[in-house]
Amino acid sequence: MSDDYRATPAAPAPVPDPADAGPPFAECVLCRKPTEYPESYKGITLCPVCEWQEAQRTACSG
Repeated sequence: MSDDYRATPAAPAPVPDPADAGPPFAECVLCRKPTEYPESYKGITLCPVCEWQEAQRTACSG
């Protein structure tokens, strides 16, 4: 019988910080975290969390 099933799984690969990679990203207008939009994006920029929360608010407002 093998003890392989008790082996500790490898640690997950580190998730790169979006602020460290790629072009400069715009700040979220609510929480100031980096967004998925470039700095040159026109209009309101929200991070994924604030975008989701705003969608929840508008969906429930009727």
